[in-house]
Amino acid sequence: MSKVPDKALLQQVNQRVQRTAGYGSRVSVSVARGDATLAGSLEYEAQRRPILRSANAAAGVRRVIDQMRVEPKKKRT
Repeated sequence: MSKVPDKALLQQVNQRVQRTAGYGSRVSVSVARGDATLAGSLEYEAQRRPILRSANAAAGVRRVIDQMRVEPKKKRT
């Protein structure tokens, strides 16, 4: 197994997550010893699984820790 440096892994996972998350979500990524932690807010629960899959697909990720929460946008009245 090749060891990918955390800094390179962070960049790779961050790019994948931002591409997948799309508009309306604010997800931050941190990486320590190959473990990627995703935190922040999603607009819809349906965004969670694709984001987790894209982070897991990055070469070198040992595991993904999900700390994201769903915060629907408030409608203006």
